[in-house]
Order: sequence, then structure tokens, then C-alpha cells
Amino acid sequence: MIQPAIRLLVAILALVASLPALAQSRPLGLEDVFALEYADDPRISPGGERIVYLRKSMDRMTDRVRSELWIINADGGRHRPLVTGPERVSSPRWSPDGSRLAFVGQQDGRYSLWIRWMDTGEAAPVSELGGRPSDLAWSPDGKWLAFTRRVEQDVAPLANLPEKPAGANWAEPVRVIDSMIYRADDRGFLRQGHVHAFVVPAEGGTPRQVTRGDFNHAGGLDWLPNSQALVVSANRRDDWESEPLDTDLWVVEINSGEMRRLTDRYGPDESPVVSPDGRRIAYVGFDDARLGFHSTDLFVFDRNSREITLLTGELDRAVRSPAWDSRGRGIYFLYDDEGQTHLARLELSNQKVAAIADDVGGTTLGRPYASGSYTVAEYGSVAYTQTSPERPAEVATGDGRRVRRLTDLNEDVLDFRELARVETFWVESGYDQRDVQAWIALPPGFDPARRYPLILEIHGGPYANYGPRFSAEIQLYAAAGYVVLYVNPRGSTSYGAEFANLIENNYPGEDYDDLMSAVDAVIDRGYVDPGRLYVTGGSGGGVLTAWIVGKTDRFRAAVVAKPVINWASFALTADRYNFFYRYWFPGPPWEHPEEYWRRSPLSLVGNVNTPTMVLTGEEDFRTPMSESEQYYQALKLRGIDSVLVRVPGASHAIARRPTQLMAKVANILAWFQRYPEPRPVPPSPASGDSSPAADVPPEATSVAPEPPEPPGEPGG
Repeated sequence: MIQPAIRLLVAILALVASLPALAQSRPLGLEDVFALEYADDPRISPGGERIVYLRKSMDRMTDRVRSELWIINADGGRHRPLVTGPERVSSPRWSPDGSRLAFVGQQDGRYSLWIRWMDTGEAAPVSELGGRPSDLAWSPDGKWLAFTRRVEQDVAPLANLPEKPAGANWAEPVRVIDSMIYRADDRGFLRQGHVHAFVVPAEGGTPRQVTRGDFNHAGGLDWLPNSQALVVSANRRDDWESEPLDTDLWVVEINSGEMRRLTDRYGPDESPVVSPDGRRIAYVGFDDARLGFHSTDLFVFDRNSREITLLTGELDRAVRSPAWDSRGRGIYFLYDDEGQTHLARLELSNQKVAAIADDVGGTTLGRPYASGSYTVAEYGSVAYTQTSPERPAEVATGDGRRVRRLTDLNEDVLDFRELARVETFWVESGYDQRDVQAWIALPPGFDPARRYPLILEIHGGPYANYGPRFSAEIQLYAAAGYVVLYVNPRGSTSYGAEFANLIENNYPGEDYDDLMSAVDAVIDRGYVDPGRLYVTGGSGGGVLTAWIVGKTDRFRAAVVAKPVINWASFALTADRYNFFYRYWFPGPPWEHPEEYWRRSPLSLVGNVNTPTMVLTGEEDFRTPMSESEQYYQALKLRGIDSVLVRVPGASHAIARRPTQLMAKVANILAWFQRYPEPRPVPPSPASGDSSPAADVPPEATSVAPEPPEPPGEPGG
């Protein structure tokens, strides 16, 4: 009697032990998007014992990203929520002695400054901030907090109407615009105004504006050790609207508002951080040569000698987010190299760069872009957001010798999902044999003996990079049974300035050949069906997707997301039109019409035979809806099977809300699944050949029934 009971117990235990494995066999699904969480803005205490961070999750009821403030010990213990109260929190900042924590609370669209006293646990709002703040920073003596925010100005109407009768329902007044930048993506139409620096007592009170004038002070700020002055980055040119990148460092006295200029060159000087002794200021910037890409370097300004020293001239990688160590002997910073974001420390005595971590990121949930942040404690330990292809951002610590992950925010979900395996490879471009880096995500249950459909997913920018980072969109495509290929073609960052500027006044161009070479390399592995190739990308990736289907008919279907289709119309309708015509082209469209047309995907629309979806947010001011409508209508006039998907309420970040990410993926997959049958395979483009496909078999053009009305894509 005992042995059967024991056998039954063993069987039950074996079944229980197998449950996680059974659960892991399910791939990631759309509904899992609401279960994902990630860490952001980790702030290590001055002594290095504790870390506060923003824990971000998805709210099913509001369809928004929820932000809460959590704390964890540096050894991973006592992980718990820290603050409840405002509906959303941001910008946690330790006081210099670690006794208080400042943060911004948002409730019903209003922003307030909160202080939490760490010894008692009490937290209270101490000031209304009057608008959305940035660059929150404690003064060294702990008595003040500084921040920047936009100050809107009332403008007298151009004309006055008669007084409206009481109770009358008249039309909204006209909007008169006379400023160069009058709308911004994700913000809509702007009231006239400028970004200024403010200070507010840490004990509470009314914020006081300390910078003046019709200029923007939006490039970061820091305090001098006397707690009586700030270092700010500002563009105070009279023609600042026409010269948007030319910022300099200034010292501003918080009592008098007196300003003294520190740097003076053509180009941006931003992100100032003052050394502990106050003698030097580290910052990032570059000499503006009006290129599409400039590699941002790290500099130090000596306040006594006024000498400026370039520290990263040999690195050939764009650096950002500098921070001093507590002794003033070294500077930490972030940079991207070969698709990965590195945290490093530069020793001032010999300018040697030492690695701290190479897996920073994970705060762009949708696609695998560079992101992330870090902070440094007094004794050199750092806290940062850590990512991998299997995890969004977690809180991790490092000291240059080892790295330790402290959180596992998604173990309840991702430990029980079979995720795509992501592999890195390099390929020679068919254009000039340059090495190009790429990644493939293999679907769950991958069998190399099978033949899978392939999705080529192209990053935007174009001066940006993908890498081995978590991406909900890539994982969902793979979960649907696709091999997913993503590439950093020429023009991508993290490979040096020369590689990025290969597309200078030549985009799109040979980046097309880089992408096709990567597709060919994956096909050569034998597990991809060359008759079932699909292509999509957003923003710059949308440009390249539209360019690709104008060059070749090898793809079974395409989704062109938030694209530029006509460079001339884009240059005169995008929100940053004062930048694009000058840095991405040799001049305005009316001076170089042939150059704008030569690089426009619209010029190739007569070659397109590929069924194409166009997908864009209705409130996109970066690549406006009119770009997508031009392409969609041109395709319709040609009789190409096509559909226009408009995402209501979405800006250029069309996947910012959870259901928008889900809808983006669902609609892309639905479009591709509408064309499951293999396409007759045309010859692979010859090496370096960027000419349109010529003799495409008639069967290559497929007309399917009009798809149903699409639903609405967090990421972009």
C-alpha cells in the first residue's frame, strides 16, 4: 500500500515540477503586452546603499503606461513601493546628504514638486510647478531645487471681433501663427513661449524664474558648489529659430539673474555637469559642420584658465549623459558601439576609458533602440537600466569589476513564455563589401529543417541603431511564426562617424544594398522560404520600406509605417523644418528640386507591384499624415493592392499606448497573413545594383479583397 502511494506522490511532484516548463511552451501573445513592466531612471543614494527607480507598467483600464516609485537595497533586499499618492511620478532625485527625496507628481494634468523625508517616510507636495518640468536638480547645500520648463506667453490677437452676446455659441477664435516653430510632435500646436530655468526652496514655496529673454534654456543644467549659481545650456542667438543647434554654456546667478557666457563656438554645448570642487565643467557637443550626423564628444571647461579640453577625440563614438565621480578624477558617460549601449568611465589623468557595463537600455519597449540611464554613488558604484533580448529594463548595479541585476520585474510573465532566440551576425554589403551588423530572431520551437517566412524590420532615424535589446514587436512577430531580421545598415550609429555619414545627401541609397545582402545571407542558411519575404519599418524604416518595394518585387507584402514619401513636402511640413532642409539636404527644395525628387520614394511608385499597407498616427507632426496619404493615393491610382491604416490620437510614437502597440503588430501580421502563398522568386539583385526590378512575372502582382477595418501599436 505504501509503494503505490509513494509512486502517486512522485507522479504529482513531477507534474507540478513540469508546470513552469509547460507554461514556457506558450509563445508571447498580444495580451501579454499589458503584463510587461520595466524600470526607468534608477537613482542610487549618495552613500550607495539604496536605489530608487520608476517602475513602469501597463494600465488596462486607462491604456496608459503607469509610473510608480519603488526602492531596493543595493544588495537586492527590501524591494518595495515607496510612494503612493499622485497618479504618476517622475524625476526622483536624492538630496546631497541622502536624507530626502524629491520627485515630480502629476495629477489631473498638473505638476507638483514632492519631498519625501527618508527617516520618517512622510511625503508631501511642497510646490506647484506651473507646467511640465525637466532637469530637476538639488543645490549642493540642499536648500534649493532647480528645474526648467516652458513659459508660455499671451500674444495679442491680430484683429478683434465684436463682443460676444451672453450665452452665444460662436466659433473658436482663429489661431494666428508668426513663430517659426509652432507645432511639435507629441505636443501639438504650441502657444508662443520659451524654456527657462527656475529655482524653488526645498522646504516649499513658489518657483522663481531665473533666466530671461526670448530664448530657450533647454540643454540641461547643474549647480555651482556655492549654491548661488547655475550652469545652463542655452541658445541665446537672435536668430535661434534659424540656428536650432547652436547652444552654449552660461552661468546664471540665481539672485540677480546675471548671466556670463562660458563657451562660444558654432555647434551645441549641452548636458553640463560641474566637478565636485567646482573648478571644471564637463559637457558634450560638437563643431557643427552641417552634416546629417555629428559624433558628440566629451569636453571639460576649466573655469580658472577657461581652457577647453577634448577628452574623447580618439573614441569615434557619440557620447552622452556625463557624470563626475565623487573625487573629480574621472567622468562616467554612455556611448553606443556595434548596437550595444556601454557605460564607461574616463580617467582624467591619462584619458583611459574603462568599461563598466555593456548592456544598458531596455526602456524602449516596442523596438530594440538604444536607451537607458544610470547614476553614480560617492564611492563609485553605479545603478543603471539593464536589458537583454529576453528582458526589458531591469535595475542593475556595477563597479567596473562585476555587474549584478537586482530586479526581475517580468518573471511572472516572461519566465513562462518561450521567447525568440536572438542571434548576431555580420554580412558583407553587396555594394562595397563593408561589414554590416544584423540580428535574427528565431521563432519559438525553431526547426532548422523547416522553411519559414521572413520579416525584414527596418529601424528609423536614420541616424539610430538597433541591437540585442528586448523588443515586444520583434518577439510578437517571431511568436507568429516568422524569422525576423533586423539590420544596422550604413547610416546607423554606433559604428563611427564615417559609417554614419555614408548616407550624407545619399539617403536612401546604398543602405538598400546592405539590407538586401543581409536578406540574402539569411536565405543562404536554408531555413527561410525566398518566396515568402515580408518587409516593414517605421519613420526612416518606412522610407526604406517604400524605397525597397520601388526597387524590387522580391517581397510578398510590405507595411510602410510613418514614412517620408516626398522629401520636398516633408521638408516644408515636418515640425523641425528649420533643421531638416539644412542638415539632410544641401539646401531648400526650391534650390535643389532634383535632389529632393531623386531621393523620394514617390519617384519610384510607378515600379511598385508589392501589396502595401501604409500605417501612420493621425497626430504625427514629424512625418505628417499627408506623406502617407500621398503614397496611399498614388498606389491606389496605380491599382496596387493597398490599405491606409490611420491610428487615432497617435503621434510619431504610434505605439506609445499598450493597445496601440498591440494594434500595430496585429495589423502588420494580418496584412502579411493575407498573402501567405509564395511569390515567384525574381533574381536576387546583382552586387551594387540599385536599379528597379525589370521583368517581374505577371503572377507577382496579387490582388486580394480589401481588408477589414483595422483596429488601432508602447514603443514607436
